[in-house]
Order: sequence, then structure tokens, then C-alpha cells
Amino acid sequence: MSSFTPASALLGGAMIGGAAALLWLMLGRIAGISGILGGVAQAPPADRGWRLAFLAGLVGAPMAYAATVGRPAITMAAGPALLVLAGLLVGIGTRLGSGCTSGHGVCGIARLSPRSLAATGVFMATAAATVFVTRHVIGG
Repeated sequence: MSSFTPASALLGGAMIGGAAALLWLMLGRIAGISGILGGVAQAPPADRGWRLAFLAGLVGAPMAYAATVGRPAITMAAGPALLVLAGLLVGIGTRLGSGCTSGHGVCGIARLSPRSLAATGVFMATAAATVFVTRHVIGG
């Protein structure tokens, strides 16, 4: 059974796109999460504030949602070890790909960046292959 709801997906996508556009228009920065997080430590003090505010919003917004609307029911089919491994692989991928899905997929495609178009194609193909293998080969 799928819990996909087109209205919430559309609203969420519009909010992500709007936030990325505002960051670009107001600060001339790309809303790639790995770059924002990775640049916090070495950023000059004048550049650190917006990065910390952006990251605080990523953590604070779901907490505010949970406090006002309630936490959604979440089930994880994978155990902690597999989740840690997946997180590490995503981190390695963002380094190898010089960015993450938000930087390449949302902002890079919007700028018609050839590198981002290629990276997003690789992300999507890898995701499709992973789903196929876990559902049809391994049987998860």
C-alpha cells in the first residue's frame, strides 16, 4: 500500500523549490545541503550565519511540524546497521559527485548545468537499480 498523496508532494516540492530560489536570489548561493553543511567549518564568519540558519531550519521545521500537527507514523524495514551503511554510501557519493541530490537535482537542473543533469541521471539510475535489487533479487 502506498501513502503517496499528490497534494502534499506538490506542496513540499514547491516549498523546496521556493527556498532554493530565495537562497539563490537573496545570497547568490546554491541550496545543496552537502555543500552548505560541508562549508560550515571553513566558511568565513560572515558566510557562516546563513549556513547555520539553513541547517537549523532543516532540523527545526520537522520538529515544529511534529509539535503542532503530530508525528507521522514511520516504519523502517531496514535495521540500524543497514541505515548507517546507506548513510555512509550517500556521503561517499556526494563527495564523488561533487554535490548531493538537492544541489544537483533541484538547483543544478534548474540552471541547466550539464554536470548536474548527468549527476541526477546517475542518482536516479542508481536508485532504480537499488529498488530492483532489494525487491526482486534479494527479496526485501
